[in-house]
Amino acid sequence: MNESFGTRLRARLDKHGPLCVGIDPSPELLHAWGLDDSPAGLDRFSRTVVDAVSDLVGVVKPQSAFYERWGSRGIAVLEQTIADLRDAGTLVLLDVKRGDIGSTMTAYAEAYLDRGSPLAADAVTLSPYLGFGSLRGAITSALASDAGVFVLARTSNPEATALQSAVVGEVYEGVRAANEGASPLGSIGVVVGATVRDPGYPLDHLNGPVLAPGLGAQGASPADVGRLFASVRHAVVPSVSRAVLEDPAKLRMRTERYRDECVHHLSS
Repeated sequence: MNESFGTRLRARLDKHGPLCVGIDPSPELLHAWGLDDSPAGLDRFSRTVVDAVSDLVGVVKPQSAFYERWGSRGIAVLEQTIADLRDAGTLVLLDVKRGDIGSTMTAYAEAYLDRGSPLAADAVTLSPYLGFGSLRGAITSALASDAGVFVLARTSNPEATALQSAVVGEVYEGVRAANEGASPLGSIGVVVGATVRDPGYPLDHLNGPVLAPGLGAQGASPADVGRLFASVRHAVVPSVSRAVLEDPAKLRMRTERYRDECVHHLSS
């Protein structure tokens, strides 16, 4: 029997610390690196990030949109990036934010969570705004494939507050129920921005991981992560992208700095 995503994540966090690095190959970052905004530039960028950080952090999060905009050529780069991360032993959290109903949600699950798919990741992000119940098929597929999901709960963009406040209780309760009895950590997590003032729920009741984007360019600091997620310091996965990606010459150094500062503020 394979290990669950929660078990693998717990082991990676214990070994490498809590930090997640996002791979966000935007046109602006490609240009800042002196690369063409092309599939070749996308490939060079992605390989460089994988080589630089895969031994430093427990989780790497490719942003699917920056690959999808190049069609089949971009998806081919994404497939290779996922394969490279897997070869390095790094957990792959694919940021796709999918959410749909019925057979469409099943197809998304097959694409990103089925072990036989070339795009199969260790975990994906999902959107619950067609109702948390619409995600149950994907959650079932994830658990059957020893994968995980992170459901959007309280994201860092302020315009989402009103909508998310209306459904966040259902999200948290659904995640809590999905993780009931899991050990050492459930495989179903939530996304709570590191810039929010209040998650709106006791996160330690979830028995699952908390992805916390917003470090660096969006304004959150490791100290903010330590304060906001003190109750789940063992399960929070703070994520940084642009702040470490802006300069390839400083990529590894900045990653180490954010990792070490997060370790400090989440253990003090």
